[in-house]
Amino acid sequence: MYKTLVRMRLRGLGVLMLAGVLQPVVVAQQKVLAATPPMGWNSWDSYGLTITEAQFRANVDVMAKQLKPVGYGYAVIDEGWYLLNPQKAKDEAFVYRMDANGRYVPAVNRYESAAGDAGFKPVADYVHAQGLKFGIHIIRGIPKDAVAANVAVAGSAYHAADLADTTDMCPWNPDNFGVKENAAGQAWYDSLMTQYAGWGVDYIKVDCISSHPYKGEEIRMIHKAIVKTGRPIVLSLSPGPAPLDKAAEVAANAQVWRISDDVWDRWERPASEHFPQGVKNQFAVLASWVPHVKAGNWPDADMLPLGTLGPVPGEGKPRMTRLTHDEQRTQVTLWSIARSPLIIGANLTELDDWTAGLLTNADVIAMNQRGHDQKLAGENEDLIAWTSKGDGGKEYLALFNVGDASMRVAVPLRRYGFTAEKYSARDVWEKKDLGKVSEATGVLAAHGVLLLELKK
Repeated sequence: MYKTLVRMRLRGLGVLMLAGVLQPVVVAQQKVLAATPPMGWNSWDSYGLTITEAQFRANVDVMAKQLKPVGYGYAVIDEGWYLLNPQKAKDEAFVYRMDANGRYVPAVNRYESAAGDAGFKPVADYVHAQGLKFGIHIIRGIPKDAVAANVAVAGSAYHAADLADTTDMCPWNPDNFGVKENAAGQAWYDSLMTQYAGWGVDYIKVDCISSHPYKGEEIRMIHKAIVKTGRPIVLSLSPGPAPLDKAAEVAANAQVWRISDDVWDRWERPASEHFPQGVKNQFAVLASWVPHVKAGNWPDADMLPLGTLGPVPGEGKPRMTRLTHDEQRTQVTLWSIARSPLIIGANLTELDDWTAGLLTNADVIAMNQRGHDQKLAGENEDLIAWTSKGDGGKEYLALFNVGDASMRVAVPLRRYGFTAEKYSARDVWEKKDLGKVSEATGVLAAHGVLLLELKK
């Protein structure tokens, strides 16, 4: 994920070359990965570069107890897990932990169980024991230090000099060189993905690859390397916006890809600024990607910066989310009806009851996980309508007030494509039956939403 705070890092890791696994690889990769939008938690919004093993395990414990029952499954360590000094002084250099083949491994002063060559396997084992799946973040490419040492690429006859493109660097993270699309480059990514598979990784978020700039050749190499491992690892691409004209290529090689720059806890990005993205800005972005939503392919509107963001958030100072309750409901509703992944950014160890209720509404989650035919159904100044269909004849109508003042609505359901004379209606957020209705009525708060479940 592209983060202004983070003007550094890179990574790569690896171990074990699995021999004779062609047939298991083919069988494993025939299954649809991420058949529904991934749901989970990522460390960035609350911990930035700094999360420790103890902090991660504490969040996993809360996730297993409170969020797993409604479908949240992935626990992901974001950027910086190989840094020995993630909170370095301004004039200090970062110190990395790396193996003999130039691949980053977890910093042992923060991940004690990673001593020796254990890597993340003990952490992954802990996550799996809770019935959850484990993920990590990396940045594309090969560390400059690995190139300077011309390390041998694990499991191959190649060396770093054979694959490094020293003319290519991530513009916001200058520590890596890009990787050439050649046999040596493929061997490098094979070594990384083989190591991650050996650790038990289930989800890999690769950064500086889908925008800032778009690197199709490295996306393809990483996808091939994952397939070779035989492990069903979900591939997520960052940052955004991924180019719409590359939709077919990203869909062929990844399950998740970011469709905008980073979203933080603000309603709207001022026109004079380019970063970060606001919730209101995501309406048009999500609508543009709706045709590309299907099982195994999930355009990603970014994480949900809700609840407590701290102790060291990836942007700004520690805080409770700056979004109002109405804005938070709007964000979760929009992400859910558009079927974006639902990845929580809150510090789960400080999860309050209101935020927990927001994130665990079973009807909203059902709309996200099993909805279909979702679409932007209408725009009239500050009133935006989305519709979707669900299980057992259920249909959904979300009316969003993106204006700065409350509004009263009384809108015929037929305006949005509902054909029956009347529908049994239920207010999903208020959990209130409304009886038989032919129109959507009520007062929408500024930046608020009315979400109706409708049945003929």
